[in-house]
Amino acid sequence: MENHSKIIFHIDMNAFFCSVACILYPHLRGKAFAIGRENSYKGVISTASYEARALGIHSAQPLAEAYKIKPDLRVVHIDYSIYNDYHKKFVKLISEYTNIIEVASIDEVYADMTLISKKIHPIVLAKEIQLRLLKEHNLPCSIGIAPTLFLAKMASDMKKPLGLTVIRKREVKDILYPLPVKDIFGIGKKTFPKLMEKGINTIADFMNPENKDKIINTVGENIYNYAYNHILGNSSNIVDPYRYDESKSISTSETFDVPLISFDEIIIELRRMTKSIYKRMIKDNYFTKTVTLTLRDTNFNTITRQISYDEYTDSFDEIFDSVYELLEENMKDLEYRLIGVGVSNLVKEDKLPKEYNLFTLADTSNKEIVIENLINDFQVKFGKNALYRKKK
Repeated sequence: MENHSKIIFHIDMNAFFCSVACILYPHLRGKAFAIGRENSYKGVISTASYEARALGIHSAQPLAEAYKIKPDLRVVHIDYSIYNDYHKKFVKLISEYTNIIEVASIDEVYADMTLISKKIHPIVLAKEIQLRLLKEHNLPCSIGIAPTLFLAKMASDMKKPLGLTVIRKREVKDILYPLPVKDIFGIGKKTFPKLMEKGINTIADFMNPENKDKIINTVGENIYNYAYNHILGNSSNIVDPYRYDESKSISTSETFDVPLISFDEIIIELRRMTKSIYKRMIKDNYFTKTVTLTLRDTNFNTITRQISYDEYTDSFDEIFDSVYELLEENMKDLEYRLIGVGVSNLVKEDKLPKEYNLFTLADTSNKEIVIENLINDFQVKFGKNALYRKKK
């Protein structure tokens, strides 16, 4: 790597859901199988083993179509909590090498290995991590090494499974430019076909200044500038363990191997997520003004909807009622592979406006004091029998 450059690893589990399935069901190893809804022709493939992919079976593919390709295709479903357990094992192992880790999803992390790489060569280190994950947890991974997060992500995607790729800034033209334009991280599945229609087939085409205007006309100036500068290595090299823990918002989301199709099963998961967020709110004494719901269907269409309050609240019932309302208003007759919930516009209890409404105070004892004071003031003005509390 260049002198003074950060050494960023992007560690990406290979077919993570399938890898976990093989741990639980060893007979699946080396076989063509998929993760999805068992014993059903409804729904879509969540992910497929590499052997199944070689047959043309892929994620987001209707199960009925996959069965036409391979009538005896084995489809399995595993509880999400098991995936989460293996995610924790994966992250724990990486934390033995650095504490500067940013979790990007359940099956990928960025890790700043700059410090430890002064003692161990980064390629040796990457091979050691790959070997340990495989031997200790039966989890294969690919690792990209680069001076920025974007280039590390691009590198890890180049060789799967068990790939190891290094991209230095001076090597970008040699390594990335020959790749198809669809491989640019951040260019969506609906975008790259439009670029190809304009003759932008490779990353080299994308980076060619002569194509700038027609690319901007296709994807917009913001996306063009983002991708162009990131490919050149002019982007962030900061691995931020707290990137998603900012006090401005608390959120959580999950991707399900078997898409959710009914209101009841979605609302059960959303209630669990809301409880998790609520615990974090109460732990840190936060109040919220905005509740957000995220839904992504199996065609990767994502909607985000929110409700904002006039007053801050720390009421679980009020927050969950909002989640329920948002789901009722926005759920369609679709299959959902990702759902999420969040709260934002947060403020600490001690930072609440002084004139704050008594009905949104967090502490029940505080509410009681305010109520008693109001009753006493009313009685002084209008008599003791004008307003009083029933005895229990």
